Amino acid sequence: QVQLVESGGGLVQAGDSLRLSCVASESTFTMYTMGWFRQAPGKEREYVAAVNWSGRSTSSADSLEGRFTISRDNAKNTVYLQMNSLKPEDTAVYYCASSQLGYVSKNPGSYKYWGQGAQVTVSA
Repeated sequence: QVQLVESGGGLVQAGDSLRLSCVASESTFTMYTMGWFRQAPGKEREYVAAVNWSGRSTSSADSLEGRFTISRDNAKNTVYLQMNSLKPEDTAVYYCASSQLGYVSKNPGSYKYWGQGAQVTVSA
C-alpha cells in the first residue's frame, strides 16, 4: 500500500505563493499518475491538477486560470503543487492522490491512494 504525506500548507495572504509537496512511501510511485484535489468546508472535493508517471503530461482545472502548476521528481518520490496568486477562495484542504492509470484523470474515483491532506488558508 502506498502512503502519501503532504506538507507545505499554511496561512498566507492573498497574492502570495505556496508550494505543496507530497512524498510517496514506495519507489513504485514512479509508475503512478499523481493528482491534487482540494476540499473547502461544506463543498465537495474538486480536482486541481494531475501529472502522468513521466511528468511529461499534466493537466489542471480550468477554473485556476493557470495559477497552479503540478510537477514531480521521481528520484525523490515527490509530487509538487506550485500555487501562485493565491485567493481567499483557494482556502481548502489539499490532498494528493495516486492512480495506476497511465494517463492524467480529473476523476477522484480513478485514484486509489490518498494522503491525509494539508490545510491551505488564504486571508484577504
